Amino acid sequence: MLSPKPQEGVCGQAEVAGSWSKVSCPCCISSKVEPLVLIQLAENVQPNTKQWIMSMISAPQKSGGAGLLAHPGEDATWGRIVVAAPRCTLLRATEDLGLCKTDKEGNMITFSFNDRDSFSNVDDMQTFLSEAERQYIVKHQLESMRAVRDQRIPGIVGDKGVLKSRQNIFQKLQKVKVILDVFPLRDEKRLKALGREWYSQKRLWGQPLDSINAYFGGSIAFYFSFLDFYTWALFPPAVLGLFIFFFLPKWGSTDVGKGESFNPEATSGSPETDSEQLSVSGLMVQAVFSMIWSTVFMELWKRRSASLSYHWGTIALTERFQEPRPDFHGELGVNPVTGRMEPLFPDWKRQMRVALVSMPVVLLFLGLVVLGMLGFYFCEGVASSFHKTHGSVITAALSYLPSVIHIVYTNMLGNAYRNVAQQLTEYENHREESSFQNHHTTKVLVFTFFNNFAVLFHIAFFKQDLNLLRKRLSSLLILSQAVNQFTEVLVPYIVDRLYSSPEKELKEDDPEADHLQAEGSLPPFPGLFAEYIELLVQFGYLSLFSCVYPLTAVFLLLNNITEIRGDAYKICCLFRKPFSPPEGSIGVWQVAFEVLGFASVVSNCWLLLLAPRTKALTQEAGLSPAAVLVYAVIVEHVLIIVKLILAFMIPDEPDWVRIQREKIEYRSMKAASQQKVPRAQVPELPPSKS
Repeated sequence: MLSPKPQEGVCGQAEVAGSWSKVSCPCCISSKVEPLVLIQLAENVQPNTKQWIMSMISAPQKSGGAGLLAHPGEDATWGRIVVAAPRCTLLRATEDLGLCKTDKEGNMITFSFNDRDSFSNVDDMQTFLSEAERQYIVKHQLESMRAVRDQRIPGIVGDKGVLKSRQNIFQKLQKVKVILDVFPLRDEKRLKALGREWYSQKRLWGQPLDSINAYFGGSIAFYFSFLDFYTWALFPPAVLGLFIFFFLPKWGSTDVGKGESFNPEATSGSPETDSEQLSVSGLMVQAVFSMIWSTVFMELWKRRSASLSYHWGTIALTERFQEPRPDFHGELGVNPVTGRMEPLFPDWKRQMRVALVSMPVVLLFLGLVVLGMLGFYFCEGVASSFHKTHGSVITAALSYLPSVIHIVYTNMLGNAYRNVAQQLTEYENHREESSFQNHHTTKVLVFTFFNNFAVLFHIAFFKQDLNLLRKRLSSLLILSQAVNQFTEVLVPYIVDRLYSSPEKELKEDDPEADHLQAEGSLPPFPGLFAEYIELLVQFGYLSLFSCVYPLTAVFLLLNNITEIRGDAYKICCLFRKPFSPPEGSIGVWQVAFEVLGFASVVSNCWLLLLAPRTKALTQEAGLSPAAVLVYAVIVEHVLIIVKLILAFMIPDEPDWVRIQREKIEYRSMKAASQQKVPRAQVPELPPSKS
C-alpha cells in the first residue's frame, strides 16, 4: 500500500491515492520514503477535506504548509494520512531546534543549514537524525502550519470551516474534531531488537540508553537514565542500612518513645550495658549519611545529565516562542508579539480562576488529607489499646491495620486529585504548553508532598514518637512494594497473555494498512508524570526518614530493579509510541529532588533530637530543652553549609563537557558575528554639523 515511488513534479501537489506527494527540491527527491507519523481523521471526513489537508501538509512553509510528504493510504476515503519528511525540511528544523551534530572533523557543534555540507552523514537522514528526532520534527512542522489568507476548509459547513488569516491550521482541525489523533509510527524490527537488549536479557544492570534515546527520544531516555543512576546510587545506603539493622541493633534502637525518659543510672554498673553506650548511635550515622548522600547523589546526577545532553546533542537547545496549546481558547485576535491571528485570553481572568477556583479546591483536598490523618490517629489509638489489653500475635499484626487503611485512603485520594488537578489546569486556560505543565506539576507536587509526608512529619515533629514513625514507614514501604510488584510485573504479564497484541493478530494477511490500523488501536502512552512522582516519594522516604528504619534503601533498591524492566516492557509493548521532544535534563523534577534534599537537613536534625542516645547525652550534660533546641538549630545550619560546600565542590558539569559547551558557544558567536548585513539595511548616519 505504502510502497513509495520516485518523486517528481511540483512540491505540494498530492496525488489522489496510491503514492506520496511530490517535491521539487533535487536533494529531496528519493526512491525511498520513510513513513514517520500517522494522522487519524474523523469517520465523517469528506474526501475533499482529506485532500485539502494533504495539500497543506505537502505545501511549502512560505505558503503556510508544513513542507512534508503525505500519503492518503488505501484510497481517498481512508480515515488516515501517513506523513513523511523530505531532507531539507528535516535539516531546517534541526537548525530551528538548536540541535548539535558532529561535523566532519569530529566536533559536536550547533547545526547550521547554510553550513550543512560541513557535517557528517548529512546526506543520510536515518544516520544524521535519530528516528525520534525525525518524528518529533514532523510533529513540529504540522503544528507550524498557518493560513496565509482568510479561507474556508473544504467539506466543513458553518463557522467550523472558517479559517482566519495567520490562524494555526493544525490546531483548528483538532478543535473541530477533523483530526482526532496524531502519533509516531513504530518500527517493529527495531523495537523488537531494543526489547531483547533492554528487558529480555537476564542481566540485572545496564540499559541501552543510546538506543532508547534514538528510538524513543530525549525525555524518555533521560527518565530511564535517571532511574538507572538512582538505582545504582541506592547501593551505599542499602549496605549501610543492612549493617546497622543486623549488626548494630542497639545503635539504631528507638525504644525510647514519647513520654519515656532515658535514665543513664538504670544501666550503669553493668559491663555489658556500659559497652553499649557508645558516643555515636546508628540513628545518628544513618541521619548524617542520608543528608550527605542526597547532596552527592544530586550533584553527581547533574554531571551525568550534562554528559548525556552533550552526547545526545541537546546541550544547546533553542528556546523558541511557543505556539498556543490546542485546547487554549479565547476571542480570536492578533497576538501583539507575533502579529499572528490566534485566540486571546486576558491574564487577569486566568489569575482570577487560579485564585478563586484552583486554590480553594487544592485547599479542600489538603483538608481531606488532614481528615484522613485524624482518622488514622483515632484508629491507631484504638488498635494500640486493644493490643495492650490482649497482647497476642494477632493483635500485634492488627496494630498495622490502621496504617494499611490510611495508605489505601491516601492512594485513592491521590488518584482522584490527579484528575482534578488536570481539570483545574485546563480550566485556567494557559496559552503555552510549558506554562500548563508548570502549573499542573506544581499542583500535583504540593498535594503529593502533603499527602505522602504529612503524617510522617506530624508523628516526628508533634507526636515525637519514633516507634510509631518506624512502624508507619515500614508499612508504607512494604505495601508500596507489594502494589508496585503487582502493577509493574503481574498486570503487564496478564495483559500481554490474555489480550493479544495487534502484531499477534497479523500473521497470514499482513498488509501495511492492517499494521497501521492495529497500531492505532493501542492505548496512548500515559506519560512519565506518575513515574517521576513515584521516584520523588521514594527519595523523600529515604532522605527524610530512613534513619528510623535503616532498611528503607533496601526495599527501594529491590523495587527499582523490577521497576526498570517493568517500565521498559510497558512502553515497548503495551502502548503506542509517544512523541518525545529533545531534552537536556529532567527539567523541573531536578529542582523538586533538590528541595527534598534540603528538607532532609531539618527532618534528620529533629529526628536526632528524639534519638534515645541524644536524650541521654543532653540529660547527662544538664541542658535545658531551650538550649538543646538552640544547639539543634546551630547543627542544622552547619549541615546546610556543608551541603552547600559539597554542592560547590562538585561542579555541575565535567571539565570536558564545560570546555565543549564553551567551544559550541564560541563557534556560534563567531558565526553570528561573521554574518554581513546588506548595505540597504544599514541606516545612514546624518551628516555631522562640524
